[in-house]
Amino acid sequence: MNSNANTVTVAVGSTRKPKVGAVREALTSIGFLLAPNKKIEVAGAEVESGVGHTPVSREELMQGARQRAEAVAKLAAKNCEPWSYFVGLEGGLDVIMDGGQRRVFLEGWAYVSDGICGFFGRSGSIEIAESIAGEVIDRGVELSVVIDRFAGEAGIRDAQGAWGVLSGNLITRQDAFRIAVIAAFAPFYNAKMYRRAAVAR
Repeated sequence: MNSNANTVTVAVGSTRKPKVGAVREALTSIGFLLAPNKKIEVAGAEVESGVGHTPVSREELMQGARQRAEAVAKLAAKNCEPWSYFVGLEGGLDVIMDGGQRRVFLEGWAYVSDGICGFFGRSGSIEIAESIAGEVIDRGVELSVVIDRFAGEAGIRDAQGAWGVLSGNLITRQDAFRIAVIAAFAPFYNAKMYRRAAVAR
């Protein structure tokens, strides 16, 4: 528990602006449900995901998100940080075969833990061009490098992300992660419904 009874700190396994911003934005929507009458703070900490630079399966995306959250929880225990929730975010690709054709989707995943229980949430998906997918999946090039080259810009990952490039900035990387974070936090801020569902089984 946080040493300050009026403050809840949510720790994010990244210091990248779109990821930390997504958590802040999500908590603006759900904070009053998650911690009524309390101030919520967000702390970013750089940790390793333990997966490849661009995950290329749903399983790897989930693993990376969970491992980031677990790494932040370990960091909190080691440094005696009074953090209440631990968030891991991972973006990458999910490959699906559709009638013999490879379709590749960009997704954002979140994993949220209170140090005891943890839950996943996912953004929507946006299909990427086969030319981009081929560079990343078949040639092992990092998605951020491919997108920078594709868009003729630099540092897109820390701005609108591949999501922004592909959607004409109607959906940014931060937008996608925000949805994933809200979804992953649901069993915490809507615990009554989750308990009811468990009892009804």
